[in-house]
Amino acid sequence: MATKAAFKRLTREYQNIQKNPPPFIIAHPSETNILEWHYVLTGPPGTPYENGQYWGTLMFPPEYPFAPPAIRMHTPSGRFQPSTRLCLSISDFHPKSFNPAWEVSTILIGLLSFMTSEEMTTGSVSASESERRVLAARSRWWNSTGGGSHSSATPGVTKTTKGINNVKAGDGGLKFRTEWPELDQENWAWMKEHRIDTSTGQILPDPNAPTKCSPETSALRRRPNGSAPGIGAVMEGGHVAREAGQSWARRNRLWIGLAVLFGYALLSRLVSDVQG
Repeated sequence: MATKAAFKRLTREYQNIQKNPPPFIIAHPSETNILEWHYVLTGPPGTPYENGQYWGTLMFPPEYPFAPPAIRMHTPSGRFQPSTRLCLSISDFHPKSFNPAWEVSTILIGLLSFMTSEEMTTGSVSASESERRVLAARSRWWNSTGGGSHSSATPGVTKTTKGINNVKAGDGGLKFRTEWPELDQENWAWMKEHRIDTSTGQILPDPNAPTKCSPETSALRRRPNGSAPGIGAVMEGGHVAREAGQSWARRNRLWIGLAVLFGYALLSRLVSDVQG
């Protein structure tokens, strides 16, 4: 349970972050526990995380702001291990380095800055830029479906909003939906619009899409035949002849080179005999 000082401080910070949310960051405390905060980072432009939706939690100690929170990111990002405590100067790994003047917005700005860097720490992972872009594109799907588990039960996983510190694929998106109902609705509308298979996160084929190329594309792929009789044949014939000539020269370039050298030697000898 939060102390009076922690409750008062976090209540004020929630009001501040509502009025002036930092760029690419939204956050709020849980309705049942003011020490449990949920945040969503939007991947900034120009990064491998662009437009990604990264959901995580801050678990504050009762003595906040004199001790830092535990920081986790649940959404797979290619930067952090999902639902793993992160070792940062602003997290509970380094309580002595935490400044009581730092607020929730300060912590999340620091997290976003660290995310877009390549510095490694406990809880971080290595991944290629392309892998991180794929995960960014699948982040909305993962958040709202629990990694595709919304449509079928996962053995050994009980769907519950408790145990928020260990959010894994398998809860059917229940925890995300509980904390972010509006974002969840937006995500489902986005998946429908983009024909996302909610079980796999892959794009479904469009049954209304034409199976053949457009006439314009087909025309560009055809050889030019011309409008008058014989024009296509002349162009085709010239093209074939040119290719045939080039292929014969390539096949016989060794003999051609020897013939040139022999001719040059013979010509040099004849000139020498004439001068002698």
